[in-house]
Amino acid sequence: QVQLVESGGGLVQAGGSLRLSCAASGSIFSINAMGWYRQVPGKERELVAFISLSGNLYYGDSVQGRFTISRDNAKNTTYLQMNSLKSEDTAMYYCGAGEVSPNDYWGQGTQVTVSS
Repeated sequence: QVQLVESGGGLVQAGGSLRLSCAASGSIFSINAMGWYRQVPGKERELVAFISLSGNLYYGDSVQGRFTISRDNAKNTTYLQMNSLKSEDTAMYYCGAGEVSPNDYWGQGTQVTVSS
């Protein structure tokens, strides 16, 4: 099993920045893919960004150029730097991890609220 713990969410004004962190523990040897998802009530969970162990990256169209995903393998931690935040970025953000896709294991979520 893998445990994921997110931190760094909060309330920020539009145009501001936040950095989310996701610390992984447990059977992390099986983890290749790490990612960040977000979800608002009534909508499906959306993949925001993804990073593989080898450094391959993916960003959703809505965050391209504003968000940056990174990982520190020595600390088993993945980060999501969010800049130029918009009100539509308001959501619960979840860290995901997996062997191929970052959706085998989930964190508890951290709320990000952007005020306009």
